[in-house]
Amino acid sequence: MIEDFLTAYIKKIVKKPECVFVQKNQIIDGYEFIIYADTNDIGKIVGKDGKMIASIKAFISGCKAKDGLNYKVMAKVNNE
Repeated sequence: MIEDFLTAYIKKIVKKPECVFVQKNQIIDGYEFIIYADTNDIGKIVGKDGKMIASIKAFISGCKAKDGLNYKVMAKVNNE
């Protein structure tokens, strides 16, 4: 659910949506989502002063209230 949302949302804000994919990793207390995107699109995902990624994290943390799991979100460059 969260992975699908992140993929769809990020593809709408980047210039190269074909390079975007989200990796979901299970960690001790929840899940970690790593957003991979083109080098030129990482700035759009992070946003000015980190506001875009912070708002994405805040939105995702709302799911914690529903299922009690912790979620971490990171953005990395897709080297493919």
